[in-house]
Amino acid sequence: MQTPGELSITVRSYRASDRQACQRLFLEGLIGGRIAEGDAGSDIDAIDAHYMADEGSRFWVAEVPDAAGVPLVVGMVGVLTHQEGTAEIRRLRVDEQFRRRGIGTALMEQAVRFCQENNYLRIILDTYMDRDPAIKLFEKFQFRHGRTRKTEAKDLLYFYLDLYGRRVPEGE
Repeated sequence: MQTPGELSITVRSYRASDRQACQRLFLEGLIGGRIAEGDAGSDIDAIDAHYMADEGSRFWVAEVPDAAGVPLVVGMVGVLTHQEGTAEIRRLRVDEQFRRRGIGTALMEQAVRFCQENNYLRIILDTYMDRDPAIKLFEKFQFRHGRTRKTEAKDLLYFYLDLYGRRVPEGE
């Protein structure tokens, strides 16, 4: 049973009809309104081709019902095959109005579970230093900070999670 104020979150595979919502989430999540150095953002314009065409990659959206009960896309995350045995979590975004309500956790659970089911040994991801909520979420899932790279704008932090036999507890 849902308590008042609790969201009913559904995480599902991306559909072409989600494209506009995902582009909006991507643009709203840009630091200073600019695409990061070395990131063209072209995957967001072609999610099917980048994330859905290969068995080892996938993209999901998180939905919550609006006031009329119509599903509203409020979050997204993707997993890309990075190299043999390694997956990269990319494009984790949650609409600012819906943050700190379990959506990021639900998306990360889905992404990590997918990596485990596809027998990846390691997951990598990165974020900028000023993304404290994201860093706390990564730490919650036991990602470790591997290194930091200075960019012209901000420090870019790289994280990894070794999956050797690790299982994501339900409801973590």
